[in-house]
Amino acid sequence: MIEFAARFMADPTNPAGPPDALLSALRRVLRALVRLLITKGVTLPTLTGLLKEAYVDVAETGFPVQGKRQTDSRINLLTGVHRKDVKRLRQERHAEKEVPQAVGLGAQLVSKWVSDPLTTDSERRPTPLPRQGKSVSDPSFDGLVESISKDVRPRAVLDEWLRLGVATLDQDDRVVLNRQAFVPEKGFEEKAFYFGRNIHDHLAATVHNLVGDSNPRLERSVHYGGLSESSVRGLAEQAEKVGMDALLTLNRLARERVEADKGLTGANQRFNFGLYFFDEAHSLDEQDGTKEGSETSG
Repeated sequence: MIEFAARFMADPTNPAGPPDALLSALRRVLRALVRLLITKGVTLPTLTGLLKEAYVDVAETGFPVQGKRQTDSRINLLTGVHRKDVKRLRQERHAEKEVPQAVGLGAQLVSKWVSDPLTTDSERRPTPLPRQGKSVSDPSFDGLVESISKDVRPRAVLDEWLRLGVATLDQDDRVVLNRQAFVPEKGFEEKAFYFGRNIHDHLAATVHNLVGDSNPRLERSVHYGGLSESSVRGLAEQAEKVGMDALLTLNRLARERVEADKGLTGANQRFNFGLYFFDEAHSLDEQDGTKEGSETSG
């Protein structure tokens, strides 16, 4: 069954308070998040501080009154954050942490590797690359790195990729890109960066669909219950195959559009298209109405 994200227009002035359906959905979202927080030692007071900061920032930048200055009192009214905290948080301003170098450079390298006809096979799969080419025009890992940045030594990139599990060396000493790239197996900082970016973008798309009244964003999923463990394993394998095909296709098309849009006024847009697969054991009476058949919502 294919699930369509529902669109819901909420009235923030509704004296009855937040919709029960929204509160129920938030409880479910928070359970997954709290599992991570407890595992990594992020306590409730720490999370509360982050929530206050987010409330103040979003209220100030996302809910302005045309022609009027945004005041501490109005932000207090919108968010429920005490005015003393509002004033302090507006003065502190925590800057976003920079993208880890391994992510910034690595993402560009992977993107080019999996889209360039010189470094992919007839089925658009990334081919193993020798560390150095026999000539300047021959595809090589060193040449790939130098085509993106001449400020970083290819050997340093390779050592980091081998450490993170982004790439391996085959018996011919060629660099082989991990099929899951770019998803580092060992680098928590890199994983945390993608966690923040991808979950934000997924949530932003669904929030748009919940509060917007036009132009719904793409947000779809396929979900079934009543499956055996072996069936789920088979479906996971197929999801990875068709998912990677979709990602590689979008990557190739996006690189072509980036080249075509260079120098154009207004070429400052970005997009994020992602995939996920989740499974867990569930009793049949807890399948969220997905025991059998197909359903859509929204």
